[in-house]
Amino acid sequence: MPLDLHAVAGILPRGGTILRTSRTNPAKKPDGLEKCMATLKKNNVDALIAIGGDDTLSVATKLFDKGVKVVGVPKTIDNDLSGTDFTFGFDTAVNIVTEAIDRVHTTAEAHNRVMVVEVMGRDAGWIAIYSGIAGGADVILIPEQPFDVDKVAAKIRMRHGRGRYFSIVVVAEGAKFASKDALVTQSGEKDEFGHARLGGIGNTLAQEIERRTGFETRTVVLGHIQRGGSPTAFDRVLATRYGLGAIDMVHRAEFGRMAALRGNKIISVPLAEATGTNRRVDQEMMDAVFGILEDVEKEAVAG
Repeated sequence: MPLDLHAVAGILPRGGTILRTSRTNPAKKPDGLEKCMATLKKNNVDALIAIGGDDTLSVATKLFDKGVKVVGVPKTIDNDLSGTDFTFGFDTAVNIVTEAIDRVHTTAEAHNRVMVVEVMGRDAGWIAIYSGIAGGADVILIPEQPFDVDKVAAKIRMRHGRGRYFSIVVVAEGAKFASKDALVTQSGEKDEFGHARLGGIGNTLAQEIERRTGFETRTVVLGHIQRGGSPTAFDRVLATRYGLGAIDMVHRAEFGRMAALRGNKIISVPLAEATGTNRRVDQEMMDAVFGILEDVEKEAVAG
């Protein structure tokens, strides 16, 4: 498909991808990477720009190791790629989740309920952290820090005990109960990259909270709603800058590298750095965020 000006006209405000996508992993098949290389050669592709997260870019790294001229672009709503401050798609997801939390507040307050909002985030809790703070959540649970459900219930009871008869809990799908230290999954099936299909932590947590507190607790699972719709202005600008950066890298023959955002500059980093480890919420961020929640709690109790 030739990507000339006509082909890409008008795609800026569209979500998703005109290129389509899949969860296939060519590296799993004995001759998978060789078939990719043969297809590139057959179509006279001088350089491959791989757009995606750690799974996509890990395959891109393997292709580069085999001699393919590859440049990476970081695209994942989880924001968990190393080497860059932000991946495009993340800001849009956070805005969608924040709006959902704002709407959930209405029902929670009107019906004196605890509302558990389950968001995406397998290994990293960036969506939960950002949307939880922006949406004024009372409890934020992330994969980086296993949680004690008794402490969660105690916090909610304390909040209700001072006259605030509703609570909002934001939980990432990859969050773990400290007592179980296991992911809550929909089934035992795994995808092409060995990832279990997550989902269900919200319902399980809601049941545990209601059992411990006696407060009516409901679950909202946003699922793929987080991934759809028109991108935010920030993501439109960031994706455009990444595209320009990737093309410049091809012209400079900077292969085996990924376009990245550092501060407000687009730079290039090695693909191996980007895919070596997941970028998780760091301790400084956790201390700041949970410190905010604790300060709000203390001020409310003092008041």
